[in-house]
Amino acid sequence: MARASRMSVLKRKRESEKAEKSARKREMREVEKDIAEKKEPHSGEATQDDLEAYGLVQPDEDEEDV
Repeated sequence: MARASRMSVLKRKRESEKAEKSARKREMREVEKDIAEKKEPHSGEATQDDLEAYGLVQPDEDEEDV
């Protein structure tokens, strides 16, 4: 009976790990695609709340009185 060489065992292990990694990537891409479809598109413009959060604009005084 022939004994399997250590190199062939390592090669099979590398190949299986590579296949598993590819499968995980495919799955992640599909999940990201599903999530991206659910999100509403962003216009790219900052809202007043965004600017206030970054401290670039002071909150309107009218809004504080309400």
